[in-house]
Amino acid sequence: MGVGTSGAKSAPRARDVRDTPAPPRAGQHDDRLDADHDTGHDTGHDTDHDADHGAGPRSDPGNELGIDPDDLPDGLVIADENGRVIRFNAAAARITAVPAAAALGRHLESALPLEDLEGRRWWQLTDPYGGLAIRVGQPERNLLLPGGREVLVSARYVRTAPTGPVRRVVVSLRDTEARRRTERSHAELIATVAHELRSPLTSVKGFTATLLAKWERFTDDQKKLMLETVDADANRVTRLIAELLDISRIDSGRLEVRRQPVDIGAAVGRHIQAYVTSGQPADRFLLRIEQPLPPLWADPDKIDQVLSNLLENAVRHGEGTVTIDVTPSVSPREREDGENAATSVTVSDEGTGIPEESMNRVFTRFWRGSKRGGTGLGLYIVKGIVEAHGGTITVGRAPGGGAEFRFTLPVGTPAYLL
Repeated sequence: MGVGTSGAKSAPRARDVRDTPAPPRAGQHDDRLDADHDTGHDTGHDTDHDADHGAGPRSDPGNELGIDPDDLPDGLVIADENGRVIRFNAAAARITAVPAAAALGRHLESALPLEDLEGRRWWQLTDPYGGLAIRVGQPERNLLLPGGREVLVSARYVRTAPTGPVRRVVVSLRDTEARRRTERSHAELIATVAHELRSPLTSVKGFTATLLAKWERFTDDQKKLMLETVDADANRVTRLIAELLDISRIDSGRLEVRRQPVDIGAAVGRHIQAYVTSGQPADRFLLRIEQPLPPLWADPDKIDQVLSNLLENAVRHGEGTVTIDVTPSVSPREREDGENAATSVTVSDEGTGIPEESMNRVFTRFWRGSKRGGTGLGLYIVKGIVEAHGGTITVGRAPGGGAEFRFTLPVGTPAYLL
């Protein structure tokens, strides 16, 4: 293992908000009350009567807040007291593939023909205008548009009194693509875990059953080899379970970081020594530490996990010399004093590297750079751990042509010690 010292290294545009219209003064006529008639969409009732009873939005729902309904990410459909559509925003038009002009003025059931997963017409089942007078809406559920496309639909019934007639039906539409991606990801995770567990558990079961049935027939060396294999496979299962727990904590934002002083150079040295002990040539690794390094406060176990994954990737998938550079750096969080406030670790190899088109997927679940095994979860966990420390991690092409991973960790002392 070579140890040396390298030279010092160099370190929604805000959108316009519509003016909020001022409320009319006492006795002053508000032109907005006539908007339904001006646009040619008959709501079927007197707007003055509507105003007297506080029936909710009168012409352009959301104007009072300075929000254009077309800027909403979810589909918004509003029907009046007669079931005629008076609002059909841009997202609703995109999700349903029905132009707003074609939906406005039509009856809700005609403009938005929804069916449940059993093929029953949803508006006839729920009957918002003639159903229970105490009902306030419908919870979100999967429904089908014409053509079989799934959407998530929820509805709110606006009444003038708790049991009064329905004056507005407000419908929210959401595309199911994001949910489908999540479901596919979960299915892939289950399939990957089942595959990774089957192999070591089969080995453990086979060797233990053989030893129990034919213990006397084996020599001590044979027994030791079998038990060592069982132990290695049990460790593999343990690591996989630990990865699953880490993924769960990362996805839920519950990954805890217990900061302690960490000697990052010594930590890298221990990992290199472990590879050398297991048979890797010592001259395959080059460790360069630039001094002085600022004191690093981090979770030592999780930093070991990050280093283990990055070095394993370089050894398993890369070629040639694996170079590890540890340098002081500028913190990912800006510092006014301009001093080095972070430590960077760069792991690079001399292999074929990662294709340019794959670099944006390296830190996603199940990404594999080759067919040399692995669950494809390691780099996803690495990114989660680094970001939980307030750091950043990047991937690029190394000077020698291989892959280069660089993570930077802020080194500030925990607040409870200040």
